[in-house]
Amino acid sequence: MGLALKLARQGMHGVGANPMVGCVIEKDGEIIAKGYHQTFGQAHAEINALDQINHQANDATLYVTLEPCSHQGKTPPCAQAIINSGTKKVIIAMLDPNPLVSGQGVAMLENAGIEVKLGLLEDQAAILNRGFVKRMTAKRPFITCKIAMSLDGKTSMQSGQSKWITGKDAREDVQRLRASHQAIMTGSGTVLADNPSMTVRSAELDFNPIRVVVDGKHQITDQSLNIFSKSAPTQIFNTDNTTLNSNSKLDLNNILLQLGKQGINSVLLEAGPGLTGAMIENALIDELIIYTAPTLLGSSANSMATLPIDNMQDQIKLSISDLRLVGNDMRITATIKT
Repeated sequence: MGLALKLARQGMHGVGANPMVGCVIEKDGEIIAKGYHQTFGQAHAEINALDQINHQANDATLYVTLEPCSHQGKTPPCAQAIINSGTKKVIIAMLDPNPLVSGQGVAMLENAGIEVKLGLLEDQAAILNRGFVKRMTAKRPFITCKIAMSLDGKTSMQSGQSKWITGKDAREDVQRLRASHQAIMTGSGTVLADNPSMTVRSAELDFNPIRVVVDGKHQITDQSLNIFSKSAPTQIFNTDNTTLNSNSKLDLNNILLQLGKQGINSVLLEAGPGLTGAMIENALIDELIIYTAPTLLGSSANSMATLPIDNMQDQIKLSISDLRLVGNDMRITATIKT
């Protein structure tokens, strides 16, 4: 199953709205086939593995990271292909959160007399597809907020100058982080202040997420801005296509629901303090990745998030899941305690 999970990750840039899935087929103690879901709309992991052995898996055990599909979608149901192959046992890491499947694939296999075991490396499988799980259960993408700040919590000078707080190693790590998401999201203020490209700048990573800009004031009109380069699609959300909340501001949850409907499983938020603060206040951030440089920018510099907190009892507490050095900078992975 560990190998199947490793294989599944190879589909990160190709599966689109689908989950990443890996499959390994074993017989008499030897691996006889392996595969993963490579491209959205094309064969799933189980089929790619079964193709290697001409769908002849008599008395074999099939390991798969996600419950085999039981319905006719863009491809035929994998559960039926497994049944037809003669597989005797199927070991599944986790159930498919898609309500079109969710247990039906397991039932289909068991009804055909195949032994099914569920839950091997389930936690790892859930983490691998946390974006897909989030979209299936909450109808919106998994949101990771990336922040690069000084040790005193500042992200830019009062003038707006922000290059470079963190070092080269941290900036390269951010490129890998960008490439692991389907979309990068920012606000119009950041676009106008920095004119960012919001692309993956790495010769080793041939993938660019779509670019999403929250533009509540209709400020983004200049088509020569870097966000409109042909390297990736760009979506602008403003009052023309987004509902307003009770404060007459763009409804951020509505934006995320729209992205969910487009099949976006994961979004990396790289924004200024205003949008970052609003996302935190609306409980829309699932994970924070904070790169902290060993430097001080001073009291007049801009903070990482605009959060109007006046009382100690209102402080927002974080739960740190990972802490590591990236070059000379500290990378903190955390979630907001609820």
